[in-house]
Amino acid sequence: MILYRCFAWKTDARHDESDGPLWCPRPFQGEGRHDNPETYGCLYLADRPLSCVAEQFAAFRGQRLLASMLRRRGLPLALAHLEMSDQAQLVDLDDVGVLGREGLRPSRIATRERSITQPQALTLYHRHPQAAGLRWWSVWESQWANVTFFNRAIRLLRVEHVEVLTLSHPAVRDASDWFGLRPA
Repeated sequence: MILYRCFAWKTDARHDESDGPLWCPRPFQGEGRHDNPETYGCLYLADRPLSCVAEQFAAFRGQRLLASMLRRRGLPLALAHLEMSDQAQLVDLDDVGVLGREGLRPSRIATRERSITQPQALTLYHRHPQAAGLRWWSVWESQWANVTFFNRAIRLLRVEHVEVLTLSHPAVRDASDWFGLRPA
């Protein structure tokens, strides 16, 4: 399965080095949906480019689309294509059976309240030590699948390729359309 990651890329970094495609930015984590940096680092991945690029553009809804929106910390945003090993097991939070077994409700998964989602993720991390991560739906479109991939399983990801995002990239155009970003 191919998963995608949109991230600030240092083009000369090795894959697992700071700002590389497999680097877990644990020092900067703590505010994300499933962040628990005192226990694990994670990568936020998606099943399609649009989903992970949309996450980067959400804060700019309704604004003009500018090239500066494609930079973070002075680095270009890039799209990594990552192959997930068939050995990787995900806890599927979009499966009613899983939710029932875990004692979870969809409304508690979909909430934006980090005080709810972060403890859930920590519990699932400990309860499923073999799990590579959590699969859940995007808050922007329920048909987009997102994956929180734990750093304990990074070895189960292989970088296929990485591309710098431009204003003309199809995923950038789709995400800007999704959020009503007007061309400059």
